[in-house]
Amino acid sequence: MSDLSAFPITARWPAAHPDRLQYYGLPTPNGVKVSIMLEETGLPYEVHLVDITKNESWTPEFLSLNPNGKIPAILDPDGPRGKPLALFESGAILIYLADKTGQFLSADPAMRYETIQWVFFQNAAIGPMFGQIGFFHKFAGKAIEDKRPLERYVTESKRLLGVLEDRLADRSWIMGDAFSIADISTLGWVRNLVGFYEAGELVDYASLKHVPAWLERGLARPAVLRGLDIPKRA
Repeated sequence: MSDLSAFPITARWPAAHPDRLQYYGLPTPNGVKVSIMLEETGLPYEVHLVDITKNESWTPEFLSLNPNGKIPAILDPDGPRGKPLALFESGAILIYLADKTGQFLSADPAMRYETIQWVFFQNAAIGPMFGQIGFFHKFAGKAIEDKRPLERYVTESKRLLGVLEDRLADRSWIMGDAFSIADISTLGWVRNLVGFYEAGELVDYASLKHVPAWLERGLARPAVLRGLDIPKRA
């Protein structure tokens, strides 16, 4: 039986199965990266809902694991050299889980780094830009009379979708024939942009061909569908 008592986060979110990987999150575009990856790999894990609408990610217990106060985060009792490992940042978690399981990230060095670059592309560009559209189009930012911020993020998001559209013009997945962490990293954000954010018309999503087909392929994967609803919201 693994002992995780040294990690303060387990005081607020106790581990019923401390021998399993502990996942702390919510089904947001960033959170579902980890839940989809866990479902795809088949790793045994225990899920803990961290309700960001109640500021639970800013509690001392959660901050002890991620001082940046953001989901997702994990605590793996069987980390490197068999020692527990706490990890935050969705991109880092995807790479770690890919290395741990030998899945969804090529062992070929060139392919590996090319895949990682597309994960970074999502983390550094797609996520922040799409998220700003959500804020200014659907949430509190929509009340701001000056529409230049929204216009800026819409323009940039269209450009980023164009990059993705070109990439997918001659391939089923971002890295070619193989589904990878690059796809897992990006699927939830594109789905959220045209779904929950209701911004498809803003970014001319209907004019795209390859991105919608790629999203449809991704959403047809059973593990992806399961991961999009983990953990279930209260």
